[in-house]
Amino acid sequence: MKFSEAWLRELVDPDLSTQALIDQLTMAGLEVDGFEPVAVPFSNVVVGEILSTEKHPDADKLVVCTVRDAEGEHQVVCGAPNARAGIKVPFAQVGAKLDDFKIKKAKLRGVESFGMLCSERELGISENHEGLMELPADAPTGEDVRSWLKLDDAIIDLDLTPNRSDCLGMTGLARETGLVNRLDVTYPDIQPVAATIEDTFPVSLACPNECPRFVGRVVRGINPSAASPLWLKEKLRRSGLRSIDPVVDITNYIMMELNHPMHAYDLDKLQDGIVVRLSEAGENVDLLDGSSVKLDAGTVLITDGNEPVGMGGIMGGMGSSVTSATTNLFLECAFFTPEAIAGKARSYGMHTDASHRFERGVDWQGQMQAIERATQLLIDIAGGEAGPLVDTVETDYLPKVAPVHLRAARVTRLLGVAIPDHDIEDMLRRLEFPFSLIEGAAETTWEVSAPSHRFDIAIEADLIEEICRVYGYNTVEARVPVASLTMAPLVEGRLSQESLRDQMVSRDYQEAMTYGFVDAGVQAKVDPEFPPVELQNPLSSEMSVMRTSLMTGLIRSVVYNLNRQHDRVRLFEIGLRFRQVPNQPELEFSNIRQEKVLTGVATGPRFSENWGTSADAIDFFDVKGDVESLLAMCGANRFSFRAATHPAMHPGQCAEIVLGDRAVGVVGMISPALQDALDLRQPAFAFEIEVDPVLERGLSSMTALSRYPEVRRDIAVLVDRTVPASDIVASIRGGAGRTLKEVVLFDVYEGEGVPKGMKSIGVGMTFQRSDGTLTDEQTNSAVNTVLQHLSASCGAILR
Repeated sequence: MKFSEAWLRELVDPDLSTQALIDQLTMAGLEVDGFEPVAVPFSNVVVGEILSTEKHPDADKLVVCTVRDAEGEHQVVCGAPNARAGIKVPFAQVGAKLDDFKIKKAKLRGVESFGMLCSERELGISENHEGLMELPADAPTGEDVRSWLKLDDAIIDLDLTPNRSDCLGMTGLARETGLVNRLDVTYPDIQPVAATIEDTFPVSLACPNECPRFVGRVVRGINPSAASPLWLKEKLRRSGLRSIDPVVDITNYIMMELNHPMHAYDLDKLQDGIVVRLSEAGENVDLLDGSSVKLDAGTVLITDGNEPVGMGGIMGGMGSSVTSATTNLFLECAFFTPEAIAGKARSYGMHTDASHRFERGVDWQGQMQAIERATQLLIDIAGGEAGPLVDTVETDYLPKVAPVHLRAARVTRLLGVAIPDHDIEDMLRRLEFPFSLIEGAAETTWEVSAPSHRFDIAIEADLIEEICRVYGYNTVEARVPVASLTMAPLVEGRLSQESLRDQMVSRDYQEAMTYGFVDAGVQAKVDPEFPPVELQNPLSSEMSVMRTSLMTGLIRSVVYNLNRQHDRVRLFEIGLRFRQVPNQPELEFSNIRQEKVLTGVATGPRFSENWGTSADAIDFFDVKGDVESLLAMCGANRFSFRAATHPAMHPGQCAEIVLGDRAVGVVGMISPALQDALDLRQPAFAFEIEVDPVLERGLSSMTALSRYPEVRRDIAVLVDRTVPASDIVASIRGGAGRTLKEVVLFDVYEGEGVPKGMKSIGVGMTFQRSDGTLTDEQTNSAVNTVLQHLSASCGAILR
């Protein structure tokens, strides 16, 4: 929002420089983007009156003007197309300086010229240079233009946050400036305009949820040839708005002054009466900017009976617009709820000053004042007779103001500074927040209500933030917080997620963070067994569903790195995956399982490039070893692996991670089909495991070391090649008895000397007693028992 510093100082004038005022506004929460002077530096430019003009004897496009100022008459050669006798214009006298350019006596095509007549661009007021800047007829001849136009002014550009819509008008800015400087504000003197005619125009509110108030007034007999006064044009120009005609200028002025968007209809073009309703899909409306909009259902529409005459809170229609021939008006100032307007203009590719304000919230009690102010200005400038002001309102649908309790002790606690009660009350008073002291409360407490121009006050913290803002953020002393802290218990039977992260980093992985929203097509290739939850309003087509596996994002990250010449990639992530409960409505939040998992993806050489290591690529067992290192932290013997299949993994190189009888994870090689689909140009391996089972670990217990020797026995057995080695180890542990301390798988062989379809497995068993030395008979008995178990459970034959 742009505004004139001089206009602000008409309402409240703190003893501050422009820069100090800007700093103060920024510290009050109204951030200033920048500022610029209204005009370039110039001097010796006065109001000149052109007395006569004559054609230049040697130039078709030049005229010789006789210009009068306070010192007399001067001859000036000018090429402006609007140079003519009887007008008053800025006259740069000989010796004047326009920025860095000095005016001298000159001779143009043989004719002497004593000075220069100026356009707006030459004064740095605007970029308009199509002709001379014409001043009002009552401009005093010879008066200094800079002082008469009050050009020692600055245009300040505010970047307001959406919650401060009250400062989109000059009165709101003045209120804030007076607040922080403890100065009274001179608000516009708005008096009711007495009706001189009885004419009214009917209004009906068919959608009070969206438009609960519509204030209107008929004005007849305005002068269509009236012109906006210079002060009005200048205030609009310095606010970034161009002057059009008195009616439009006045409605724009009210918007800038009081923060109330208004609209004026040509009364003679209206038929039956205004009906405010919601649009039906497919309706069309022709707007003031010349565009024609096909409406969606549910847009607030201003209609004349059934014919649309404007989009409520956004833009008026062309059919009822004011023209240079308009003499009778219907003025409108309505309240549209922020929820009804928010996003509507953008959905049609539009953004207007009105929609900018309505979607943030305007004062829902100020419409009558806005109409009264506009009516008085209109009569003063263009004449006319006003009818009675009509307020069509559905009070049950107006915003409800809930009182908020403010405790002085809470202010002190949150801000860390004790503000006297009378200062708090003064701040509330200057903020125009109605309040009263609650009698009999245990501590000083006020009941505070938000005024109708503030939509951002709902809880006590909002009020305390206002007090801090007014008190001054930079005046609140920095203090070290002091609080009593209770040490969190360290649960020995549970690992922390940080320990999992540390372990992955120690295995040469790097932690990644990927989006929870992923591409539906990629998700279907990675995890087709679980249909994902679709987003109703996705940010893009590549983020249209919620991930059912973290592998989706990590594999895409691996592809991204490989495409940038990083051939060795190891990534892991701990995060949530989102899976629907089978046979349940997918939009019910309670029917979406949020499971925390640890996922890793690896590809490339086993080791970083080094003269002492090989360049062999990683394989399934490397990644399985990484997983086993994680499981070892919580007791590896709790988990086991079994061959499995997974849609994203290569058959024969995929295993489930099993806890008890339940699969809690998977590890394997990315399938060639998925590699091709995702442009993954080299083999990659991945794993995913639920976090909670890994974090649980049994408490360690102490066992005395045996003083007696160990006995090692090695056996080799023949089994069917489909029997997993883990079954062999489990069978040995189940049959060896308590003296078995360790089982080591040291050899797996298929080939010459081994029957076809079978394999040889070599196992080392270590036996030890804690109460004596094992005899050969005891050891041999244990080995025989193991062989019997292997034969019964696995069909094993001693080789």
